[in-house]
Amino acid sequence: MSNRRIIFAKRPEGLPTEATFKFETGEIPEPKDGEVLLKTLWISVDPYLRGKMNEGPSYTAPFNVGEPITSGTIAEVVKSNNNSKFPVGTIVSNMGAWAEYSVTDGQYTRPVSKDVPLSQYLGTLGMPGATAYFGLFEVLQPKAGETLVVSGAAGAVGSIVSQLAKAHGMYVVGTASTEKIPFLNKLGCFDAVVDYKGADVRAALKAACPKGVDCYFDNTGGEVSDVVVLELLNRFARISICGQIATYNGGAKPASSAASISTTLLKKSARMQGFIVSDYLPRWPEALSKLTQEYKAGRLVSEETIVEGFDRTPEAFLGLFSGKNTGKMVVKVADPSS
Repeated sequence: MSNRRIIFAKRPEGLPTEATFKFETGEIPEPKDGEVLLKTLWISVDPYLRGKMNEGPSYTAPFNVGEPITSGTIAEVVKSNNNSKFPVGTIVSNMGAWAEYSVTDGQYTRPVSKDVPLSQYLGTLGMPGATAYFGLFEVLQPKAGETLVVSGAAGAVGSIVSQLAKAHGMYVVGTASTEKIPFLNKLGCFDAVVDYKGADVRAALKAACPKGVDCYFDNTGGEVSDVVVLELLNRFARISICGQIATYNGGAKPASSAASISTTLLKKSARMQGFIVSDYLPRWPEALSKLTQEYKAGRLVSEETIVEGFDRTPEAFLGLFSGKNTGKMVVKVADPSS
């Protein structure tokens, strides 16, 4: 049997393309002592991977040209070499290579249960869910009755943030593109929704937030952020910077300057904080336990965009930057053995 891998071929300038990736076929690796061989079942594609394609320092090491892309995966242990923690047949969540088979020593691996759809461990019950949980409750420290704006509210993180916030008693406003507004309405957790592609985003946001904005969960950057930060913040507002997908490929630049943002924060006694979910890694079990409880009780709706086939992984990743996903984008590679 052979093993296909997806290699990071070259650093993109602007939007990545199919040429950013290269497929290689080789032998299935043998696990060394203490390692296990994993068969990939699901692959997570996420916007943050675009930042790892740039050269230079960031909050995580960049990808090396000529080596496999890595991200969150769900896999099955198919062979073990003296690793009693992960017996053959165990289903695991793993940070691994974009490959049909890979080996791991288990450092970034945890077993998962089959009592929920396995892909959920890459979304609501995984990194995006933890991001939503800590970005909302730790960074924003919300209070019932406050107004929260969520940009990118139809995405993997934004949709979870919005549901958690509504359950917390907040007035929730979500922004999304025209084609995703019906999904936001279906979720039923929004007091108002705003089409960021609409003719007058500024007027729409002001109408949606008659009492101003107390909390802003920013997944996108762009015009929505400029309006919220500079024009709608209340005193003692909090801003959680989770992502800036509008600027990842050299696209839209902020209209507001650092000086104008700083002045607004000063005048409003407001706080803006960027965060990385790995900052809270020791507390992930807390978040995932609570999210699992809510999901199993039917109080968290989890939307997925599923792309079938290992060879379509680059296509799925590129689709993130043209709005092809609603909720979490995942790639189904294979079924478990049983």
